[in-house]
Amino acid sequence: MIKIKTRDEIIKMRKAGKLAAQVLEYIEPFIKEKVTTGRLDALCHEFIVKNGAVPAPLNYHGYPRSICASVNNVVCHGIPSQSKELKNGDIVNIDITAILNGYFGDTSKTYTIGEVPEPTRLLVERTEKAMYRGIDAIKPNSYLYEVGRAIEKYVSKFGYSIVREYGGHGIGNEFHEDPHIYHFFTTLNKIRLKPGMCFTVEPMINEGGYQVITSKADGWTVTTKDNSLSAQFEHTVLVTDQGYEILTKL
Repeated sequence: MIKIKTRDEIIKMRKAGKLAAQVLEYIEPFIKEKVTTGRLDALCHEFIVKNGAVPAPLNYHGYPRSICASVNNVVCHGIPSQSKELKNGDIVNIDITAILNGYFGDTSKTYTIGEVPEPTRLLVERTEKAMYRGIDAIKPNSYLYEVGRAIEKYVSKFGYSIVREYGGHGIGNEFHEDPHIYHFFTTLNKIRLKPGMCFTVEPMINEGGYQVITSKADGWTVTTKDNSLSAQFEHTVLVTDQGYEILTKL
């Protein structure tokens, strides 16, 4: 059941999305060598709470932190730790979801630490471009699978793979709503887009194969099976009468 957002709900979604974007803007200067992912988590938590919101990941199905911080071969759901220091050459995805007045704003960005090799820089840049290619495919009366088609068409020429086990999702007054968003072409997303639909576009792009493994130790951390690097970018997007509106962009 895909929820169509009302005008009042869209206003609340815009505010939640703006706050999530502000968290990423706030934390960016702190993302550098020798900082711990635990420190980044604490700073983001404080910023979210000070702005009258709640960090959605905290205690979500038992998740222990307020953000996800996924380093290098971690695809998603990386748990921040006071012992995990960022180092020169790393990449890290910071995933923020804030609940403001009962509505969710969800966004993420992959950052490079210090000097990274050229192939790593290109992976990150191309992953961001892939997300925007997917978003640009959004328009009313088109099919949702055009999002995945656009992403797949772009990244395949570089030899990258798209994670298949995780994708985007509907969002509103719940963290995860229908529909599931595949970031590759599949008729499972043969869903007609309508104004008022709201969902995330968040491709996870691997330098190697698409297969992933979930940690048995913590039940959350998802890594690439072949230990290749993985990058991700995410925005919350609203389908409008004319096309789309990115709710998590300042």
